[in-house]
Amino acid sequence: MADVNQPLLQSINETSISGQLSPKFSESNGDLEGILSSTDQPLVHRLRMATWIELKLLFLLAAPAVAVYMVNYLMSMSTQMFAGHLGNLELAAASLGNTGIQIFAYGLMLGMGSAVETLCGQAFGAQKYEMLGIYFQRSTILLTLTGLLLTIIYIFCKPILIAIGQSPEISSAAALFVYGLIPQIFAYSINFPIQKFMQAQSIVAPSAYISAATLILHILLSWIAVYKIGLGLLGASLVLSFSWWIIVIAQFVYITKSERCKQTWTGFSIEAFSGLWGFFKLSAASAVMLCLETWYFQILVLLAGLLPFPELSLDALSICTTISGWVLMISIGFQAAASVRVSNELGAGHPKSAAFSVVVVNILSFIVSAICAVVVLALRNVISYAFTEGEVVAAAVSDLCPLLALTLLLNGVQPVLSGVAVGCGWQTFVAYVNVGCYYLVGIPVGALVGFYFDFGVKGLWSGMIGGTVMQTIILLWVTIRTDWEKEVETTLKRIDTWTENQEPLIKG
Repeated sequence: MADVNQPLLQSINETSISGQLSPKFSESNGDLEGILSSTDQPLVHRLRMATWIELKLLFLLAAPAVAVYMVNYLMSMSTQMFAGHLGNLELAAASLGNTGIQIFAYGLMLGMGSAVETLCGQAFGAQKYEMLGIYFQRSTILLTLTGLLLTIIYIFCKPILIAIGQSPEISSAAALFVYGLIPQIFAYSINFPIQKFMQAQSIVAPSAYISAATLILHILLSWIAVYKIGLGLLGASLVLSFSWWIIVIAQFVYITKSERCKQTWTGFSIEAFSGLWGFFKLSAASAVMLCLETWYFQILVLLAGLLPFPELSLDALSICTTISGWVLMISIGFQAAASVRVSNELGAGHPKSAAFSVVVVNILSFIVSAICAVVVLALRNVISYAFTEGEVVAAAVSDLCPLLALTLLLNGVQPVLSGVAVGCGWQTFVAYVNVGCYYLVGIPVGALVGFYFDFGVKGLWSGMIGGTVMQTIILLWVTIRTDWEKEVETTLKRIDTWTENQEPLIKG
């Protein structure tokens, strides 16, 4: 974790570290570091020029990344919509299976995959291209082994859901849905390392094209499986798993055939099996950090299943969390861009560029999320009809929309700050913050307000929003006070260690 004694804006106005700039990388980012370090131009003029350069860089990264995450999420959301139109029980089952079980695996896999995001991003910035393929393969090995363990949870999901107090009827239907998602686990184990490997090199557009094409095919196959063949919930989830494997295979073919990956992918290597323990420790820290975030609202859904009239509570909350997740994909796209920009700039020895990128991406993400929040409030009375035809559910969703709008605003900042943390390698520190804010404050307060004071879903959600606000404030303060020149020094030392030992040694 960085020393936090130097304000972020001050780091923009100080002299850059000399002799550590990568000419190749400097040219690629339009000499952003040189503009920010120059004293020949007024500060306002330099900031205007730097903002334009940074916006172009972020657009090239964030726009395709948003498209990738959006399309991937739309596949899950469309699956849930197909289930919802089968009936309220099926909607509740798909929601519980997706949010109660599948998101558990998603959070764990995505968290472990963020380790390769840090390593590949910083190594690429330092032009240690040969290490990216090794890190990608190591991550895939570890995630596949993790997937084998997760399969056990999927198989026994019905008794697990019943044991934590869920309705037996909904749990039985949810288990049927989850069984069809078992192949998706292993698609995750390859997809997340592939995405991070490509994103570290600013190769994002191909994934967007692949995902968009797969979405069209997914909707068609889901319609056939659910309505024409009559496979119901199981058919919907099997098609979702199949669609994810299409994305994985297409992306891997691109990596092996593309000239852009020629230096970073040189084929399978036995070195991928070395240094696995060190890689596992970093992956575990990354998993804890992101899992605690992903599982936070998953617990909200599980708690909602314990309320009176659980089917109505789950239906209304699932619609709101689905919409929230849809907008969150935009912020996650910005998160990916922030992680790539920060890790690349730190690896290249550019402290001011890294600091400036943090400012620009946070402002941009917040503006987009604020617009989405306004749209949700304007459509609060009709937005649920895309998922179900029930008027009772529509009224419940409308009542929750103010909390949904507030969540969207927070999502405009919090995920991006997490992306900055991943770019810097702060996963362990953020994990501690998440434990305190989410699990010592957010969930207990939400449960107290929701159950004891009888505020129901609104009480659960309000308390958990409080935990998110606390976490966002802490991460914002730490980021503002970060000494970016020390971060560069730490990164360069870390890269030297990787090169010598070929083993990641990030410490929180």
